[in-house]
Amino acid sequence: MNVVSVTPPRRMLRQRLSLAWQFGIAGGLVLVLGMALIGLWVTSRIESATVRNTGSATALYVDSIIAPLTQELASGTSLGEGAKRALTETLQQGVLRGRLYSFKIWRPDATVLFSSESSLVGKHFSMTEGLATALAGTVHAEFDDLEGEENKLEQQSDQPLLEIYSPIREPWSGDIIGVAEFYEVASDLRAELAVTRLQSWLVVGTVTAGMLALLFVIVARGSHLIDAQRRSLDAQVLELSRMLDLNRALRQRADKANQRTATLNERYLRRISAELHDGPAQLLGFAALRLEAIAKGTAKGDDESLVSSSITEAIQEIRNICRGLTLPELERLSGDDVVRRAIQAHETHSRSRIISDVGSLDVAAQAAKICIYRFIQEALSNATRHAGASRISVTAFQDDQQIVIAVEDNGTGFVRAGNEDGLGLAGIEERLAGLGGRLDITSDASAGTALRMILPRRPSE
Repeated sequence: MNVVSVTPPRRMLRQRLSLAWQFGIAGGLVLVLGMALIGLWVTSRIESATVRNTGSATALYVDSIIAPLTQELASGTSLGEGAKRALTETLQQGVLRGRLYSFKIWRPDATVLFSSESSLVGKHFSMTEGLATALAGTVHAEFDDLEGEENKLEQQSDQPLLEIYSPIREPWSGDIIGVAEFYEVASDLRAELAVTRLQSWLVVGTVTAGMLALLFVIVARGSHLIDAQRRSLDAQVLELSRMLDLNRALRQRADKANQRTATLNERYLRRISAELHDGPAQLLGFAALRLEAIAKGTAKGDDESLVSSSITEAIQEIRNICRGLTLPELERLSGDDVVRRAIQAHETHSRSRIISDVGSLDVAAQAAKICIYRFIQEALSNATRHAGASRISVTAFQDDQQIVIAVEDNGTGFVRAGNEDGLGLAGIEERLAGLGGRLDITSDASAGTALRMILPRRPSE
């Protein structure tokens, strides 16, 4: 069954678009959204300020004309007929006629005292926001939605109206004695606000586009540099990978060479074994026969000198030959069986008991098996012959990376002289080094000696 991998659309889009275009799209969305919010805020502030300033200017103008006619409110709750007639003439015939669409005067309790719509006079309405603001001493101006019963006249208008509430004050005390509400025809103001709004959006849009273009150019240059560096790094990684493969191949060749060297060394030891049998063994056999003849009283006159010279010659030859015998039987044994074989051989020859804890050891290479056997053989021999140990233990285990074999005793310890000629521990170290392993030695006169060989696990050759 063939498995087809499907790349998510978002990932495909990121792979197709360069870093600059990814930034351009994401940054453009963020900038457009941000500038839209800023544009809305700026235009609303401009419109609010324009309406407020226009309303304040109109209120000041109206107040200069209307306030003198309504001062009766300071001492009463209504306007006299003379004041009403003067207000009517001012609104219908005076300078305010062409500027104002409608007009009302409110008492502080939200009752209409005077209005250009006579049907509203004397009626009481609910307090509006604009009326409350004016009673607090502040001019209120806005484009009203003309809802409410008090705005029936204004609802009939087909043109935009600016609603303005202006407080009426007593000149000498400054107390608010009423509120003037009037609707100014605001067609020109609407048109001016539309032009201002358009200009504001053009400025915001131009600034946004300029910022986005400038940032895009900067990111595009950085993206081009990053792409160039990435290509260079890819080429370097490819070259490093090739060198690693080459080094790995060289390491494998070196490992094979080390294992072949260890095998050749064992063959050399086989020849040395033959020399021991044909040389020193024969001399010692001859000396044994002469000693038997001397014991029986049938010796010749020069037998004693012959025995002495034969033994001396055999010892000399033995010293000149590398010690140790070949171990062809190890080829068919597992790693843990090799450890047990070495322990058993030592117990047989030394007539001592070794404490052992041997786990399963996966060892296939003959050179590694020989190295393990020689290490245990040498370590147990040293502990028995030189350390005077009463307790000797062997521990062997493996993990995913290495094989560890430790020999510990409670003997007298030792200090290496550093001038070994290739035999003993020095020879073991050479074997381990050839197989990529190492030998750790810890020795103390009071605590004994611990020898640990660490051999890396590798595929069998």
